[in-house]
Formats: sequence, C-alpha cells, structure tokens
Amino acid sequence: MAQMTIAGLARAGNVGVETIRFYQRRGLLRTPDRTGGSGLAGGIRRYDAQDVRRLRFIRAAQSAGFTLEEIGELLRLDAGQDRARVRMLATQRLAALDAKIAALEEARAALRHLARECGASDEGPCPILTSFGV
Repeated sequence: MAQMTIAGLARAGNVGVETIRFYQRRGLLRTPDRTGGSGLAGGIRRYDAQDVRRLRFIRAAQSAGFTLEEIGELLRLDAGQDRARVRMLATQRLAALDAKIAALEEARAALRHLARECGASDEGPCPILTSFGV
C-alpha cells in the first residue's frame, strides 16, 4: 500500500479526518512529520499501511466495547506480548458488556409491559408517559 494523506487514511479506515486527528491527540495514532514543504503552510503528512492497520484495530476494539483508554493500553501491550493483561482486559470488558446487556433486557421487558398496558385501554393517561414522568 502506497503512502497516503490523512484523507486517504480516513477513507481506508472508514472514518472522518477529524476522527484521525482526535486519535492523534489521544496518542492512539502517530502524527507523522510534514514532508515536501517549508514553513507552517508547507508539507504534507504521509501515512502508511501500518497506520491503516492501527486505525482498523482501534475501530474494531471500539466495536468490541473497549474504551479509548483500554485501547491505548492494548496497543502498548501489543508490542510487549503481555497476554495475561490482554486477557484480563477482555474479561473485564465482557463483564461490563454482560451487565449492560442485562440492563438493556430489563429495560426492554419494562417497556414491553408498558406498551401492553398502553394498548389495553384508551382511557386515562398513557402508562408509558406516566412512567416517564410526563
């Protein structure tokens, strides 16, 4: 893969340019030096296949529910081969996801119950709105 601009990196990672800059400010992606120009307005930053790989890793880890702080640690561990720590982070993330899923299932059951109550009668205030404090 040839070197690319920040816009090319953004396209390769299916994100916006501002997302790249955000990840750079957070220390998750490198900010390459400007090349080919002089002064503040000169030069273009160039990215390579390693940057694309790292960006895709960040996005995949976010999809798995990892926080940016955890992703930063995972990226640092990648170089160190600390499998035990990676496993621990994954186990913690699984526990957090399980808790979130349980809360969502509880919310779904409550809303399903309220929707049935709302549909049972056209008289009086709607149970859904009442439960939300309207």
